[in-house]
Amino acid sequence: MPDTSAPALTYEDYGRLPDDGRRHEIIDGEEYTASSPTTSHQRIVGRLLVEVHRYALDRNEGEALTWCDVLLSDHDIVQPDVLFVAAGRRHIVKERGLEGAPTLVAEVVSEGNRRHDEVRKRKLYERHGVPEYWVVDPALETVKVYREPDGGYERAAERRAEDEDTLSTPLLPDWTLPLTTLFRTPS
Repeated sequence: MPDTSAPALTYEDYGRLPDDGRRHEIIDGEEYTASSPTTSHQRIVGRLLVEVHRYALDRNEGEALTWCDVLLSDHDIVQPDVLFVAAGRRHIVKERGLEGAPTLVAEVVSEGNRRHDEVRKRKLYERHGVPEYWVVDPALETVKVYREPDGGYERAAERRAEDEDTLSTPLLPDWTLPLTTLFRTPS
């Protein structure tokens, strides 16, 4: 439970957090940290980023970024694993990061941050109007897709690599990614 007696942290406080190799985020004015991602985590992030970015660039639909600051409010600053900003929202992309809600966010779950990604960040993105949120789970080789059709998230899909499912979204027409590709282990 958050310490309500402590003042809520702001973007100014965020700028003073240590550059110590850990990911620092502020949600509801409270600091959360995560250790450096594992190699398998980074491989998945890289594959997802490359596929979404390539699609967006080829069609001039927007851009995909990774691990940049996203300022949702003065008390909510996060660094999503992968995000997509549609062309019509490019105005939120600034040199210091994004100032507003991305069009799509994907977080790759690690065992140490499962609740953070599945609950806390899902509620944060929902509250700030991120239209679509993906929870990518390497351990289960699944992707949970949450969409905001009318003011609140609904789980739109759960895709599984073992079922040879593909990942797709109406935000990226005609884009698909086989989960077996996303979760493959290099030989």
